Amino acid sequence: MSDFRFPARYFKYRPTAVLKVTGEDAFPFLQGQFTQDIRPAQDEMRAVYGLWLNQKGKVLADSFLLRHGADWLCVSLFSAAKTIRERLETYIIADDVRVEDMTAQWAGMAVFGPGAVEFIEENVGGRPLGTGLVATTKHGFIFPGRRVAEPNWEWLYPMGGDETAMQFGGPIGFAESERLRIEALIPSVPRDVGSEDLPNEGGLDRDAISYTKGCYLGQEVMARLKAMGQVRRRLMRLSGRMAPPEILPASLFADGKRIGELRSAAPAEDGFVGLAMISLFGLGQRKLLGLSPDGPADLAITDNQE
Repeated sequence: MSDFRFPARYFKYRPTAVLKVTGEDAFPFLQGQFTQDIRPAQDEMRAVYGLWLNQKGKVLADSFLLRHGADWLCVSLFSAAKTIRERLETYIIADDVRVEDMTAQWAGMAVFGPGAVEFIEENVGGRPLGTGLVATTKHGFIFPGRRVAEPNWEWLYPMGGDETAMQFGGPIGFAESERLRIEALIPSVPRDVGSEDLPNEGGLDRDAISYTKGCYLGQEVMARLKAMGQVRRRLMRLSGRMAPPEILPASLFADGKRIGELRSAAPAEDGFVGLAMISLFGLGQRKLLGLSPDGPADLAITDNQE
């Protein structure tokens, strides 16, 4: 292994869900439940990001599906293993499918910054990272992540593994990782987009929904939304020149009326940044919102998903 080191930052974490899905019917079952197309390419090692919806098309959880040989790993960074497992097992009827919770056996590290791609490709080997999943023989799995706007990678490795085998740059904490995610307008499921929300309201239709794969639970709702071309609410990024609210979600107001809620927040250099689900009809042309019906409108909308 090379002694090459690079300035990329990393964030160590524990994934909230790692489920192993096996059985002769695992692939057709998952294909009929997941919002993304997981049909294998020529290379069997893949990582696909998508959602687990209910019958009304609302978001229950998100995950990556990692194919490795005949088995699948369902990996989520924020959604609970219990939620995903119950969602899957509810629809296992006569299928030869088994779901095993392996979350406690795995740890993770998010890597992003200059030189990350070059370092991982040089030290892990295998095909170029841009094509999907990279599986290592010793150190677990590496696959494209959803932390920041630029390329970033998730390294999933067994608990107790030799994580020092890769020498990264400086570590960051949870608050900094949240700031980067929020600034990139990447929702956390189910915190920012959950069981009362549609994927399109959080901009997840762009990365997590297939409109060509065929049937899956919630597919009819997704097709109808695509045909309509609009939603009534939208996840937006806000900023405030104060400390973030201690309790989230926090209601947001315009002209004394509640029009949404702040769902994620992280300290920034001059205050905080956050993601909020906001009614488009209540918002109108306003660019400033408040945290109380009669308080100042001092939260600025800095961007939205459109």
